[in-house]
Amino acid sequence: MTTQPMIAFREVHKYYGDYHALRGITAEIRPGEFFSLLGPSGCGKTTLLRTIAGFEDISSGAVLIDGRDMAGVPANKRPTNMVFQSYAIFPHLSVAQNVGFGLRRDTRSKGEKAKLVEEALEMVGLKGYGARAAHALSGGQRQRVALARALILKPKVLLLDEPLSALDRKIREQMQVELIKLQREVGITFVLVTHDQEEALVMSDRIAVMFEGEIAQLADPETLYRRPNSRRVADFIGVMNFLPATVTGERGDTITAEVAGLGALEVARSQVSLAPAGDQAAVGFRPETLTLLYEGQQAGDREAQGVIDEVVYYGDMTYYDVRLDGMERPVRISMRNVFGRPVLDVGTRTRVAWSPGALVLFR
Repeated sequence: MTTQPMIAFREVHKYYGDYHALRGITAEIRPGEFFSLLGPSGCGKTTLLRTIAGFEDISSGAVLIDGRDMAGVPANKRPTNMVFQSYAIFPHLSVAQNVGFGLRRDTRSKGEKAKLVEEALEMVGLKGYGARAAHALSGGQRQRVALARALILKPKVLLLDEPLSALDRKIREQMQVELIKLQREVGITFVLVTHDQEEALVMSDRIAVMFEGEIAQLADPETLYRRPNSRRVADFIGVMNFLPATVTGERGDTITAEVAGLGALEVARSQVSLAPAGDQAAVGFRPETLTLLYEGQQAGDREAQGVIDEVVYYGDMTYYDVRLDGMERPVRISMRNVFGRPVLDVGTRTRVAWSPGALVLFR
């Protein structure tokens, strides 16, 4: 028995005059899922979020929430609530008044409303803050107030429009963890819009990567990172090195290729976006999937050589730009700084090794 999706997009198109903002979006978001819409500015992710909320009408197709078509349903009648990038906190109201703002037309008693406000504040870690003036809060606290105000109405879906972008790095990372815990506790569907790849990878159960009004790939974070379905997705998610390659043949479950800087190698078919033999392609790999070999270390037949062009030390990690033999541009390789492992100098000649699962072959 299949579970009905909490949100379903069915061939959703959106035009602004001649501009085609959403191009046939078809996707489903599961109940209780932390789902992210990720992409560069102008890709359509915020427009898609606003079609869920009812702030944007669609030109064609359908948006369903909990099995119900939202055509003609206004924003205030939908089982959703939104936390905006600006938080939209009323500075002249107290924290409790801000959180309870959505209950002002509710028929419950004053005492019942006050209890709901306290429960919402406790949920976001602001117990006892109700009487505080909203303008006296820090950025992280204002973000929590906005969350409490959205959750107090107990929506089926919470929509998050880049809610952490205004916070500094340390507070943003702290709030990412808090949002994950909060979503698990309340158990409702969260839909996040972000342009921050790291944020999406950390927080999401699944991610839809969008370009130019279309979903390029929809998958869990590990699949997106390790097995992107196109070079464009690979290039957008984190850091990936690319080397020119020529597909030379097939043998069983492997594809053979000649890769600049690495030589002849085999790649499992599951790691290949297949190109016919002789066609130009590219091999991609993440910085942490290649290893610098130190004196005495052996890598068998999976070994190449090069020279270190640049060294960037980050304490726990060191990033090396290594120019492989025969290549003009270096590749980026990261190494963890474990005890006893020296940091190599610029100009050092080095050997590079990799495992068969480290490489992805793109068309």
